[in-house]
Amino acid sequence: MSKKILNIVTSTKGDASFSNKLSNAILQKLERTYGETQVKTLDLSKAPSPYLSGLDISALYTPAEQRSDAQNETLKYSDEATTDLIEADIVVIGVPLYNFGIPAVLKGWIDQVARAGKTFSYDENGPKGLLTDKKVILSIASGAVFSEGPYQSYDFSEPYLRTVFGFLGITDVTVFRVEGSAIPQLAENALPKALIAVEEFAF
Repeated sequence: MSKKILNIVTSTKGDASFSNKLSNAILQKLERTYGETQVKTLDLSKAPSPYLSGLDISALYTPAEQRSDAQNETLKYSDEATTDLIEADIVVIGVPLYNFGIPAVLKGWIDQVARAGKTFSYDENGPKGLLTDKKVILSIASGAVFSEGPYQSYDFSEPYLRTVFGFLGITDVTVFRVEGSAIPQLAENALPKALIAVEEFAF
């Protein structure tokens, strides 16, 4: 069965990036698993999402039929990004850990796709995620070890991403990590260990 995959790149390190290398391994495994995939890559390191402006906010809170030309124009990026997310079966996101959190460009993209009426809604029971048939796979890279040990509580990337995608209805979130790349006794095996985890995982 063909799968549409949205591959989101956020690291500025290109081919040297551990999160990119891990994401590429995930994409290769998905292709072998599903036989046919359609991958759309969104490289936020080269073309960052525009950050929300006052005009964006006013447009989002204005009914579509009442928006001005300027409001329609400012929402073009958000409309396209949201459509890409809605159409994807699987979202693969490379996440280098910057100062205990996600890159600013990824937060900017999330702000563009968290759209009331499109990716979530409100009813008498509160908020409801509308993207319930998708998977998110995170490839997180960090110099230290954050999955366990004394720095685990310092990691605001995985908890935040699980929360925000859960809010949008995506609760099927798988995490792979390259960690310890800045620790001498762990650095050599950091990437190989992560690649083995991807190879052994049953997608």
